[in-house]
Amino acid sequence: MDIARAPDSGTGETSDAPAPPGPVTAAATVTAPSLGRKVRSAARWSLVNTVVMRLGNFATGILLARFALGPAEWGVYGIAQTVLLVLLSANELGVGLAIVRWEGDARRFAPTVLTLSTLSSGLLYVALFATAPGVAGLLGSPHAAGVLRVMCLCVLIDGVAQVPAGFLTREFAQGKRMIIDALNFAISTAVTLLLAFAGRGAMSFAWGAVAGNVVTLIGCALAAPGTLRFGWDSGQARALLRFGLPLAGASMLALAVVNVDTMVVGATLGNVSLGFYVLAFNISGWPVRIISEAARRVSFAGFSRLAGSPQALAKGFSRALGVLITGTVPLCVLLAGLAEPVIRLVYGGQWVPAAAALPWLMALGLIRIGGELAYDCLVAIGQRRSLFLVQGLWLVALVPVLLVAAHLNGIVGVSQGHVLVAGGLVVPVFLVALHRGGIGLGRIARACAWPFLGGAVMTVIVLGLRAPLGDGRLALLIITTVALVGYTVCVLPSRDFLRGVEHPRAAARVGSSPQGTR
Repeated sequence: MDIARAPDSGTGETSDAPAPPGPVTAAATVTAPSLGRKVRSAARWSLVNTVVMRLGNFATGILLARFALGPAEWGVYGIAQTVLLVLLSANELGVGLAIVRWEGDARRFAPTVLTLSTLSSGLLYVALFATAPGVAGLLGSPHAAGVLRVMCLCVLIDGVAQVPAGFLTREFAQGKRMIIDALNFAISTAVTLLLAFAGRGAMSFAWGAVAGNVVTLIGCALAAPGTLRFGWDSGQARALLRFGLPLAGASMLALAVVNVDTMVVGATLGNVSLGFYVLAFNISGWPVRIISEAARRVSFAGFSRLAGSPQALAKGFSRALGVLITGTVPLCVLLAGLAEPVIRLVYGGQWVPAAAALPWLMALGLIRIGGELAYDCLVAIGQRRSLFLVQGLWLVALVPVLLVAAHLNGIVGVSQGHVLVAGGLVVPVFLVALHRGGIGLGRIARACAWPFLGGAVMTVIVLGLRAPLGDGRLALLIITTVALVGYTVCVLPSRDFLRGVEHPRAAARVGSSPQGTR
């Protein structure tokens, strides 16, 4: 699990409160040629990093699922991971993002950020340690308390690592981050595999995560020297909390939205069903992790630089959305249409029950990718209140729907409930929030139109060929190849848009759209 952000400074404490998170001026944003180069370079490094790490995690998961751990152990791991993610969303009170977002020399206020994030993460861990048995019992896994206490040590490590990792993000230093993540993966995977094959069950995940996070902390500190310096300035602290608390609340709500299903399944259907659901959810997250995670390591910093120019921001967001959706749709369609044979081939027959939930979760994964990009954009332009309201509405609507759906149709019902709420309620609200931020429906529709058409064509090809060809390996290869060729033909007309080449006539049409797109 990644840890993030950090400061430093040889200046020690300072009485200067950080400047408010005002945007960079439009002139600096639009004319600085170095920004585009930095973003492109960072995006390439981030994509390579994410793909390599996720392929490694994918291979590790296959080994564990086939030879070491069963559905019940995966269920316990799912509970621990869910609690950890929720705690990580708020462990530094949102102040770490100031390292990336605020103008000026971040080293002035970095010591205060480090102190705040370390204190808050320490308090969170103490609270979790004391309540772990009750939390585990509430989520339907009483014996998961020990795993929770070990795995959530990552909260403490993350609190310390916020500042150094934040400097790497601010400077688009994704090449350095790739080396750090590779070391994290090597150590965490080695520890997890050794313990799993030694019979330690779900605890192997916990100690593996802790070991990997320690490596990341050390690596970020070495890559951003001088940033692990504690300090305190009350003026800075007040300004940081005003900036960070709304973001921490929105982030916690966002992660609660993504992880409340795990809590519902564990509490209502038990560990075995939860193990199947966690596997299906993890598979559905492959496109999100590989593509969206790579983009998010640079998107927030990039959108922050464009925040002073509404036109540049709208163009940058729509192009980023187009690239993400174009790269994600084929993965989602293939995994949804070939769910059962893929799971049987990769993980083995004991995991086939997970296939029933996967098509719905792939649709959710596609929505998540667009939602996460919109989230970063809205944070960058200061729409924190809108984010809080969107995430709160999503969670309030989701909990009762998932509870009812779990009782009616098990893990399939939970997956369907997720898609129903996300697609029917949350997507329209996000569109309204983006429109208020200057990004109209015309640009968003243009970014998604060709990929969605290609996805529809792929779906017809997959369903049409699977019946006569069957589910053998050669059949899967033929179906995948033909479907990808059909998709490529459909998205070719959008190639100029994805490269950022705007033809004058098309730009004029978008600029004059009735939605007020700029």
